[in-house]
Amino acid sequence: MDATMLGSRQAGLIARAEALFPGGVNSPVRAFRSVGRPPLILEAGEGPRVRDANGRWYLDYIGAWGPAILGHAHPDVVEAVRAAALDGFALGATSPREIELGEAIRAALPSMDRLRFTSSGTEAAMSALRLARGATDRDLILKFAGGYHGHSDGLLAEAGSGIATLALPGSAGVPAAVASATVVVPYNDLDAVHLAFARHPGRIAAVIVEPVAANVGVVRPDPGFLEGLRAITADDGALLIFDEVITGFRVAHDGAQGRYGIRPDLTVLGKIIGGGLPVGAYGGRRELMDLVAPAGPVYQAGTLSGHPLTMAAGCATLRHLRPERYALLEAAGAALEAGLRGVAAVAGAAVSIARVGSLMTIFFRSTAPRTYAEAAESDREAYARFFGAMLDVGILLPPSQFEAWFISLAHSPDAVAETIEAARAAFQS
Repeated sequence: MDATMLGSRQAGLIARAEALFPGGVNSPVRAFRSVGRPPLILEAGEGPRVRDANGRWYLDYIGAWGPAILGHAHPDVVEAVRAAALDGFALGATSPREIELGEAIRAALPSMDRLRFTSSGTEAAMSALRLARGATDRDLILKFAGGYHGHSDGLLAEAGSGIATLALPGSAGVPAAVASATVVVPYNDLDAVHLAFARHPGRIAAVIVEPVAANVGVVRPDPGFLEGLRAITADDGALLIFDEVITGFRVAHDGAQGRYGIRPDLTVLGKIIGGGLPVGAYGGRRELMDLVAPAGPVYQAGTLSGHPLTMAAGCATLRHLRPERYALLEAAGAALEAGLRGVAAVAGAAVSIARVGSLMTIFFRSTAPRTYAEAAESDREAYARFFGAMLDVGILLPPSQFEAWFISLAHSPDAVAETIEAARAAFQS
């Protein structure tokens, strides 16, 4: 293929996608609209880099939005999926690989006595909330502004991720009666949580929270915030649900619940446990999970749940995520954070950096936000300029101020140094 044909391929694929898919994409943030750039068509990844349809490689900090903690196309994961495929795809019954991955998850997260696999994080969160309502016989759910727990109807009120990127308050098509079953309070505000419970006595089935908010950019929990949620829910008889779709096996081997020493009643997982293939899971105490059909009356099912290829990819990924590997992720994250702080300070850029382990966000505001409202005050136009300058020199950042950067074990010290040097020029441009 000559250079002319190669250079035209991306534009042609974008045009074909726009004729097929709403907005040209199958998930809104992929459209790159908030950064004012055409979307990328990515066709390959290897290690810490991805390649677009024009043949250009980028150092990647999207990381498939979280799953690529080993880097792209890790040989052991590829081989595991290949071997599973040779045994056939979905066979319509439980496979040994489901059991192996389930046992590995339970060993890392002791709060999950039992679990159920699903095909997406959205499905897992939705199912966990149904279980919470069934277990408590209560109707309300409390969530935090900017928290994104998938696109099910009741959880899109003041959600983060693509909703924040597109500046939408919720979604058309969600009935008011459904939205009214969700109580929304600011993240890191225990007084607001206490007030919500006082205003709705005996009605809140569960509090669902990203223990590290990562769908408005990374927002760390204040000291005592998660402990406070544990105490409030326990005192009231409500359940505490940790949505660890992003943080699970990311911020520590035992997730945010291990990092912060909090044991939730239910946990929602996704991303890394599928090794890059579609997956979700929810689980918790035995007496709660035994309410799920066929053991109990709370119905949930999925034809492709526990898909053998996904289970194989997840098992291969988790085998690499020994606890000591997280020291390498922490070191890479710390080096990148320090380097970016340094070049931003020299350039006089009004930015702040929030990081927890290998999750990080540069906010274009002077202090790191504690809430969704503060994150929303960031200078989105400045972020878009920074994004474009980095993209032009081959560094691919999340195409939104309100998404986390994902650092992988494939990001070597040289890759981190490359990113810092690119940022030095971007801040000064």
